[in-house]
Amino acid sequence: MTDDKSTLTDAVHDLLRRAIIEQALKPGMRLPEDTVGNQFGVSRTIVRHALVRLENEGLVITRRNRGAFVAEPTREEARQIFEARRCLENEVIRMLCDRMPLSGYDQLQAHVRSEKVARGKDGPVSIRLAGEFHILLAELTGNEVLARYVREVVLRCSLILSMYARRHSSDCAVDEHSQIIEAIRSGDHARAIDIMGHHLGAVADRAELAPRADSLQSILSHYAKEFIT
Repeated sequence: MTDDKSTLTDAVHDLLRRAIIEQALKPGMRLPEDTVGNQFGVSRTIVRHALVRLENEGLVITRRNRGAFVAEPTREEARQIFEARRCLENEVIRMLCDRMPLSGYDQLQAHVRSEKVARGKDGPVSIRLAGEFHILLAELTGNEVLARYVREVVLRCSLILSMYARRHSSDCAVDEHSQIIEAIRSGDHARAIDIMGHHLGAVADRAELAPRADSLQSILSHYAKEFIT
């Protein structure tokens, strides 16, 4: 692929990914190559390359003879993704407690300031920025492989939250991010990991991943507890 095509593919990929993470493109929405290409003024080939990259990241799926769609993770897939994320981010914390780049804390604090500006004003942007905080943490380790895996699970978690989550609270997220920064600065691995675990647990709790009741009996059983004869 030429440099020009690569640059265009990068741009289309980044914009589509942002639209998915900000919940403008909903899970299950079809992404026709011609429609996307016309909107961005690029060829279907460029769009196809961008969609392949998004599929590799778990944000898009391709259905035979039907084209590309925004992914719709199952609850079981979602549970596994959150488990993997916790393991990866614990390692990020351990590494940063031992070796944080000189400009690392400044970058993290600047990102938190951006989150505070968006707080209470734009829910989708707050969700995107919340995820990007964790991606930044991983990038600061200097381990590109680890950062790539963290980026993938964080983006997929954002997609999961758009499907299953209760209302996002940016207030808690921003405050917890500040606590994580200070815990890392202290160099206390155990405390930092504990705070991160609580934070990720709260994120996972917003996603209602337990199977939904699908029978009349199971639905009414909850209310029957309050029935007085």
